[in-house]
Amino acid sequence: MARTNPRFRDVLRSLEDSWRDYRRALRRPDRDRFDRLWEDARQYADAGGHLDHQNPMVVVLFSMLLAQQRRIEDLEAELEGERSGASDEGGADESDSRSADRSAS
Repeated sequence: MARTNPRFRDVLRSLEDSWRDYRRALRRPDRDRFDRLWEDARQYADAGGHLDHQNPMVVVLFSMLLAQQRRIEDLEAELEGERSGASDEGGADESDSRSADRSAS
């Protein structure tokens, strides 16, 4: 059976190509960020292929947002781990100093 819709990866590539002039106008650090967003969209290309949306750019943008959300949650979890690790260490230091104070008395 012939495919009536283009593969989403092909649509994605075409959309990315259509943004080429915009990308070229960006400064180098932003160009790297821009490329990262398209890499994020490619990560979800398989899922995007299951949705035959009228405007494929909506799927691309949502894929980018999903990757950003995942990054935010990973960073929050990392920060929470550092906070709980710091409070655990702080608690040990306090009890050690209390023991030292008792010993000195």
